[in-house]
Amino acid sequence: MAAEPMGPMGPGSEDHDLRLQLLDEPQEWAAFSLPEKDESGCWRSSVVFEGMHCAACAITLEDALRAVPGVRSVQISGASHRGQVVWSPECTRPSQWMRSVERHGYKALPANDAHAHAQRREEARRMVWRWAVAAMCMMQVMMYATPTYLTQPGDISDEAMHLLRWASWVLSLPVMLFSCAPFLRNAWRDLRERQISMDLPVALGMVVTFVVSTLGTFEPQGPFGAEVFFDSFTMFVFFLLTGRWLELRMRDRTAGALEAVLNRLPDSVRKRQADGSWALVSIRRLQVGDVIEVLPGEAFAGDGLVLSGQTQVDEALLTGESRPLARRAGDRVIAGSHNLSGTLQVQIEQVGAATRYAQIVSLMESASVSKPAMAQLVDRWAKPFLVAVMLASLASAVYWWPSDPAHAVMVAVAVLIVTCPCALSLATPAAMLATAGALARSGVLVRRLSALQNLAHIDTVIFDKTGTLTRDAFEVVRIHTREGVSAALALDWAASLARHSLHPVSRALWSEARRRADATGRLAELEAMTAQEVSERAGQGVHGVLTLQGQSAQTLRLGSAAFCAAPALPGHHLQVSLADASGWLASFELAEEVRPEAARVVRQLASLGLSIQVLSGDAQTAVSQVAQTVGIDSAHGGCSPQHKLQALQALQAQGHKVAMVGDGLNDGPVLAGADVSFALGQAVPLAQSKSDFVLMGGQLDVLVSTVLRSRQTMRIVRQNLWWSAAYNAACVPLALMGWLPAWAAGLGMALSSLLVVLNALRLAQALPEVTPAPALILQAA
Repeated sequence: MAAEPMGPMGPGSEDHDLRLQLLDEPQEWAAFSLPEKDESGCWRSSVVFEGMHCAACAITLEDALRAVPGVRSVQISGASHRGQVVWSPECTRPSQWMRSVERHGYKALPANDAHAHAQRREEARRMVWRWAVAAMCMMQVMMYATPTYLTQPGDISDEAMHLLRWASWVLSLPVMLFSCAPFLRNAWRDLRERQISMDLPVALGMVVTFVVSTLGTFEPQGPFGAEVFFDSFTMFVFFLLTGRWLELRMRDRTAGALEAVLNRLPDSVRKRQADGSWALVSIRRLQVGDVIEVLPGEAFAGDGLVLSGQTQVDEALLTGESRPLARRAGDRVIAGSHNLSGTLQVQIEQVGAATRYAQIVSLMESASVSKPAMAQLVDRWAKPFLVAVMLASLASAVYWWPSDPAHAVMVAVAVLIVTCPCALSLATPAAMLATAGALARSGVLVRRLSALQNLAHIDTVIFDKTGTLTRDAFEVVRIHTREGVSAALALDWAASLARHSLHPVSRALWSEARRRADATGRLAELEAMTAQEVSERAGQGVHGVLTLQGQSAQTLRLGSAAFCAAPALPGHHLQVSLADASGWLASFELAEEVRPEAARVVRQLASLGLSIQVLSGDAQTAVSQVAQTVGIDSAHGGCSPQHKLQALQALQAQGHKVAMVGDGLNDGPVLAGADVSFALGQAVPLAQSKSDFVLMGGQLDVLVSTVLRSRQTMRIVRQNLWWSAAYNAACVPLALMGWLPAWAAGLGMALSSLLVVLNALRLAQALPEVTPAPALILQAA
């Protein structure tokens, strides 16, 4: 349902102007914007648009925003009513491009605006009132129109018939002046701005029907006096409002996951002051190092460390973990999760854009405004199609006018109404947004809606091994060193490099070194041993310079055997080597744990007709053992990122559609090159991920469900498109031939859009949970 735009001179304009001016303050930008990585100095703002409801509206808004100097790019979804605007603060401010939206009769609000939810509720309340007025008046008008359908000519006197017409006209006035008001305002906006949206033909049909019927009432002997159409008019408005209201409710449900995530942070928190007292402060004033108190039922305002207390927390919408998790002193909590039971004191470690919550919100907002290829095609043809509708309506009126002017006008109205492409514009985005919301509630973050279309057509899945088929936790089981080097020294030196890397192997080495140092009282010494000039080569290892007191600087390498020129050692464990300027220094054997669900997931993917492979940079023996354990026949080890990409491209050259599943840390090139890519979200910095999907819970179980849901999504998209095409193919000829009355056209239009949204809503159900399987530990043969 279209909102009632409030212009700059409308009610509350002073408060509105003040709010816009407040958004121009740089300290306010972080609340609804993030710095744009691709364009230096620019910001990407997430906004919600009021007053839009179709693809043509989205195109109009995009054109209006792109015309503002300083706006670099715009992306708006007609289905979610959300958009992202990239702008340069050197050339423009948020208030400027938001006012350009208002000049076209719409309204832009920051995506996290505290008033947005209240305004949507007020919009829904007004819509219900308009619908109720249309319903009551329609029933009365139908009661007055019934005698004209059930009696024979002459059964009712002309005076009585004229009285019934006047009563119908009086009852139609509230419908015209109140229930139709949003459509008329938007149509006037379109005419004033020389643009077109779906409201223009609808409003034109309303006005023409009411005017023709009014003329027939005031001049019964005139050219339009033979029949009035107040019953068709009120029924059409009632059906249209019913469809729009249900569309709004369905859209809120399909976008529910994003809304739920966006509104999880509190507005204020209790912060501990220097004197030990607690004060209520705005969340925007929270800084790293602050200590806050979180009561049961409240959300955590930032990522932090629990200092005291114990509780259960709900991280379902952020990680996909449906069960409450225990947290006590020493554990970490994440922003946006909910405290369920106890009172905690938490020291803030990350706030604002640095939190994982902010990264999740940013990626979900990007997905909500992304447009699949089929939706882009519909958007491109939306305005030309509406112009064609207007011309077809005019042509039908011209054709029928000589025989019966009143009938000609109603044929034109029926054509205007029945050909409105609402269902067609909703067919693709409604289904994909519903799926994206369901996946988000199950712990799968969709970064690009178009990836759902690609995923439905894959025939090959490639897995990385480390951190993907195996858990990202390793245990150091054996250390080999060259003569004269102690195992403890080799581990400490390796840890000095490993602490700079996020790779699971590096984290395992650093954790083992800390454990041994703490047991021998050397933890402070280890913490002080920090390498300099550290750089990481994806898929190979880490190198840097370690300077020890009283010794010359040591240039070290930590990584694969090839990277460190290490000798081949027997064994089936994962091996990582350390080398200095003199050559090989040490090798570390790490036992890895195969993910308990990996074998089941591989079997289920194979049962879907997919070919499964493993590409890994680890030694062939370790890769083959993992592949054999989980049931994969094709396994290749010793692959650099470039080798992985070449193998992927070779499969694509043979016509295969390939999905890549990796940890997202050193698989960037192959993830970007795959037709579809998945990254396990627990290990990857989300903002740096190149994947199309992020498995937030770090579990492979949802991979199978995601593939199945993508196939179901495309089936429903095709059903929606076929239904929309069939509806227009059947109803347009009926309208042109004069066999479809205006009320039936309105009913058909409302039901077609509603059917599309209801069909898409089947996808909004969360993915089924899978029972965990026992873990498999790989041991040496």
